[in-house]
Amino acid sequence: TPVMATAAIAIPSVATTPALSSCRPLIALLDENDNALKQFALEKLDGLVDFHWAEVADHIEHIEQLYEDDKFPSRSLAALVASKVHYHLEQYAESLSYALGAGNLFTDQITSGKASQYIFTIMSKVVDKYIEERNSLESSPDASPIDTRLESIVESMFTRSIQEGNIKQAVGIALESRRLDKLQECIAASSDRPGSLLYTLEACQDLGMSRSFRNKVLEVLVDLFRKLQVPDFQHVCQCLMLLEDGKAVAAVLDDLIKSSNETDELLAYQIAFDLCESDLQHFLAIVRQNLPEPAAPAPPAEAEAAAGADQEMKEASSDSNPPDSPYTSKLKKLKTILSGETLIDIHLEFLFHRNKADKIILGNIKSALEMRNSVTHQATVFANAVMHSGTTVDSFVAENLDWLKKATNWAKFSATACLGMIFKGCVKSSLDRMKEYLPKPTGISASPFSEGGALYALGLIHANHGEKIIRYLSDSLRRENSGAGAGAGDVTHHEALQHGGCLGLGLAAMATANQELYDQLKEILFQDQAVAGEGAGLAMGLVMLGTASENAIDEMFTYAHETQHEKIIRGLAIGLALVMYGREEGADSLIEQLTRDKDPVLRYGGMYTIGMAYAGTGNNSAIRRLLHVAVSDVSDDVRRAAVTCLGFVLLKLPEQCPRVVSLLAESYNPHVRYGATLAVGIACAGTGLQEAIDLLEPMTKDATDYVRQGAMLGLSMVLIQENDVRTPKVKDVRNHFESVIKDKHEDVMAKYGAIVASSILDAGGRNVTISLTTKAGHKRMSGIVGMAVFCQYWYWFPMGHFISLTFTPTCLIGLNKDLKMPVTDFLSQTKPSLFDYPPPTEIKTKQAPTKVCRCMSAQFLLFG
Repeated sequence: TPVMATAAIAIPSVATTPALSSCRPLIALLDENDNALKQFALEKLDGLVDFHWAEVADHIEHIEQLYEDDKFPSRSLAALVASKVHYHLEQYAESLSYALGAGNLFTDQITSGKASQYIFTIMSKVVDKYIEERNSLESSPDASPIDTRLESIVESMFTRSIQEGNIKQAVGIALESRRLDKLQECIAASSDRPGSLLYTLEACQDLGMSRSFRNKVLEVLVDLFRKLQVPDFQHVCQCLMLLEDGKAVAAVLDDLIKSSNETDELLAYQIAFDLCESDLQHFLAIVRQNLPEPAAPAPPAEAEAAAGADQEMKEASSDSNPPDSPYTSKLKKLKTILSGETLIDIHLEFLFHRNKADKIILGNIKSALEMRNSVTHQATVFANAVMHSGTTVDSFVAENLDWLKKATNWAKFSATACLGMIFKGCVKSSLDRMKEYLPKPTGISASPFSEGGALYALGLIHANHGEKIIRYLSDSLRRENSGAGAGAGDVTHHEALQHGGCLGLGLAAMATANQELYDQLKEILFQDQAVAGEGAGLAMGLVMLGTASENAIDEMFTYAHETQHEKIIRGLAIGLALVMYGREEGADSLIEQLTRDKDPVLRYGGMYTIGMAYAGTGNNSAIRRLLHVAVSDVSDDVRRAAVTCLGFVLLKLPEQCPRVVSLLAESYNPHVRYGATLAVGIACAGTGLQEAIDLLEPMTKDATDYVRQGAMLGLSMVLIQENDVRTPKVKDVRNHFESVIKDKHEDVMAKYGAIVASSILDAGGRNVTISLTTKAGHKRMSGIVGMAVFCQYWYWFPMGHFISLTFTPTCLIGLNKDLKMPVTDFLSQTKPSLFDYPPPTEIKTKQAPTKVCRCMSAQFLLFG
């Protein structure tokens, strides 16, 4: 940006006005025939133009004519004066043009060290113009070549910045102007090369540059990180992850564990944990596949001799098996980390033992609601799942079985799926946990809705870690699709099993690009059943997540135009958005098709395609497009989606989102206002940002029920993991949610929002936060996808279960080289109350209502 380029130039103070009151005599000299007199006048005017520019502006045509006269010896001086006049007239394009015509006179003023406001501004325009021409030349080789005068000035700026040690400014210009040669030159000249490389890595992700150029920068950074005096393999692997080069990452990790240095071994494990944090399971699978297979130890002679011996002898022989070699042991541990098993086990143990979920809150919610209202009943069941997500604690379910049995049909489907949220991460025992609800091999079905919900629950348990369950889900879905499952004659029951199976399979096989599974889901889609088709369309997008598969896009887009079911179209629209996850400019052609479609549901999908393709980039063109649709589309659904997706684009810039949507939050259209609440909640999730709270809090009292719902959900996302000490507003927010739930005159939609929002504040036993980025600042794929699908609860409540994918445990994990947790003491320099859990809810005891009784008696006597 211009600021980067000119940060080294101090903004000058305003100079004092010279004694000369008018420059008319000097202007008159310009009409003389003697070139020496004209040159004298221009030299004087150059020093006076900052104070008499209005007077000189009346004669600017004369000065421009002198510049255009090839025979005039002081053309460059005339150009400089004309440039300054146009600068004061705020005609910066003309000012830049004449400044370039001034040649050395202009560059001498830059290098003189006597900065002026004129130099500061025109240098900014020089950088802007250079970046614009460089980018147009990169994108279109047929574009006109860059002005050599412009290039010369920028080259001198690079040289001066490097000489003065302003490396960051030079790196900024090099990145925005796509000058890889200058980028390498800047880093090579830096006195702090590791620091400059880290700054470049951060900048190339935050500047909103094109994906193709960013990949070129990352390739350069990989080479430079390797060439440091002490190679930085941690950041080498981060760059390779962004380049999706799993084979190269595997080679780095293999070299580290082959080293006899214990530090290298620990570094390999740390890199593996960092890669796991990004949740790119398809990438981690490639890394594991490219690591060597552990060598199997040779069978010992004793074991062979023990064949046929009694059990004691067998055990004795097995004890004599030789231990793994050091390299094989390291390789096994590395693969275990990359599979995610180590992290999952530690998180499960942490969430179970540290569970602080307050069941009294759930009890109060349950007792405050009408028994017959299915919406608030579903919301309470869902709230329990959110509050106990990943903890494996299902005591509230066991204690309220009769109440839970009131759920029927799709509410039963949703309630069963909630168990998948509670047991999230139990990948080794998922079938045992859900065996009571899963389809029976005999084909006799007690409740297809429970069975469909159980298949969905398996997907939630194995979300993004589905290697061990994909085959089971695929077989269950195939059996149901062939009509072997019970209830095949009942379309609704048939759909319940297919819908749950599709969602479960999509979650388990997320981003695997498995063509066999995709074809299986496509068969269900082509049956053209509304609910099953919606699940299949979404699951196809999950399987092909981020692949930009042309075949998948063509088939899904074509069928969306052929079917008459709005639910199927919506499932396909969101599926298309998921296929384009992270593709940035590669998704522009599909975005153009979707946003110009006459079907509002596909335009709705176009908004989510922008959000997914440009998630976390802060891309200006994507933001402009969403803002344009938010105020121009004829469909309220499309406008709401456009505003909501601003949160995804800005999720790495949370402080900017409230400012961007502040005017939209005051829109006359309640759908736009609702979108603003979710956008702020998504972008500012887990930050406790005061600007976000200030925007959302007044909206909890909006006149429209679903806007109040969105505001409460947004507030809970922002304030998750905050307590009264860190953020005093939390207490007021909790009290407000409680009052909405207890108010018998409140709208059902607002109550739904208050119930779910209360649970999000205490999610995961008060030990998780909503995290769409990693600690290193990279995007969390599963978190972003989970939040995008959660937003579809507006149309279909079971989609809300995807919020469990956004949760990340807030724990600090320290392991030794054996992947065991050592006994450690931590020193905290702050008060424990700053990070303490919220106090448990107190049970209010009833006092004897003596005065009330007397009052009632008096009334009875008076009116009896």
